[in-house]
Amino acid sequence: MSTIRLGTRRSALAQAQAKQVARAIEQASGRQVELVFITTEGDTSSASLATLGGTGVFVSALRDALLRDEIDVAVHSLKDLPTAAAKGLELIALPKRDDPRDVLVARNKDTLSHLAPGAKVGTGSPRRAAQLRHLRSDLDVVDIRGNVDTRLRLVTESKVDAVVLAAAGLSRLGMLDVVTEFFDPTVMLPAPGQGALAIEVRAGALDHELQTSLRTLDDSATRAAVTAERAVLSALEAGCSAPVGALAVVGASQFDQQLDQLGFAEPELTLAALVAAFDGSSVKRLSITAPLIEADSAGRQLAERLLAEGVAVS
Repeated sequence: MSTIRLGTRRSALAQAQAKQVARAIEQASGRQVELVFITTEGDTSSASLATLGGTGVFVSALRDALLRDEIDVAVHSLKDLPTAAAKGLELIALPKRDDPRDVLVARNKDTLSHLAPGAKVGTGSPRRAAQLRHLRSDLDVVDIRGNVDTRLRLVTESKVDAVVLAAAGLSRLGMLDVVTEFFDPTVMLPAPGQGALAIEVRAGALDHELQTSLRTLDDSATRAAVTAERAVLSALEAGCSAPVGALAVVGASQFDQQLDQLGFAEPELTLAALVAAFDGSSVKRLSITAPLIEADSAGRQLAERLLAEGVAVS
C-alpha cells in the first residue's frame, strides 16, 4: 500500500493538528501517513491579518500543493478557509469539532473583568479585538502576531497583560492549564468554524477505498454547524479577518419527550451571529433556529436579517 502524503504548516499547533488527523487516517485506512511541511504566506509575513486580508493566507500554499499532486491530503483549521469552494478540491471530511470558545490567558490569573483599566490585551483577530473593546472600552487592545508560544511569551515577559486565544488550539497542544478564563459564547462569539478541522483532497484523485476511509472521519453534526456559520460569513461577503462571529449548536427540537425517545424528533440547530464595528462601538447580534438539513439556508437568512438591521462589513 502506498503512503498517504498529508500536507500541513510547520507551526507546533499545525503539526499537532496534522498528527491528530494522521492517526485517524491511519486507523481508518490501514495505510501509513507521512507529513509534508508546506510554508504559507501567513507563516512568512509579520504583517497583521487585517493588512494581509486574512482570507486564505494560511491555506493557499497547501491547496496549490494539492493541485500539483505534491500531497494527497491537506489539513486546515477550518476558520482559515475561504467560504468559496476551491475548484478541483473537496472538503472530504470535517472531524468532530473541539471546543469552539475563545479563552483569556492573563498574568496573575486575572479574568477579563478583573484586568486593570488600561491593561494591554493582545490579539491578532479583528473579531476578538472588536468584542474586547465593546466589553471593556477602557482596555488597550493591541495587535499581535506569532505562534501560540510567542503569544504566551508576551504575557510571561510582561509585554502585554493578557492575550486571547482559541481553546481548541491550546487543547491540542496540551496547554489548557494556562487559561485564566473561558469566554462563554454569549460574552464573546467565536469565529465561524473555530475549533473545527478540515480534511481536503483533490476531487476524484483518490482511490475509492481511501475516499471511503476518509469519509468515515466526517462528523455530520460538525458539518451542519459549520455550514451554517460559514453561510453567514459568505452571505455577508466578509473574509475570515472581518469582525464577524458565528456559532451553531446542534440539538433535538422541542418535541414531546415520548416522541423524541421514539426517534421522531427532527434534528435542528440554533445559530447565533454578530457583526461588530472594528472599534467596538457597536455589536449587533441575532440568532435563528432551523432544521439541520437547512443549515446553509439558516446561515444566509440570519445574514440577511443582520444586513436588514443596517450592519456594515468592510
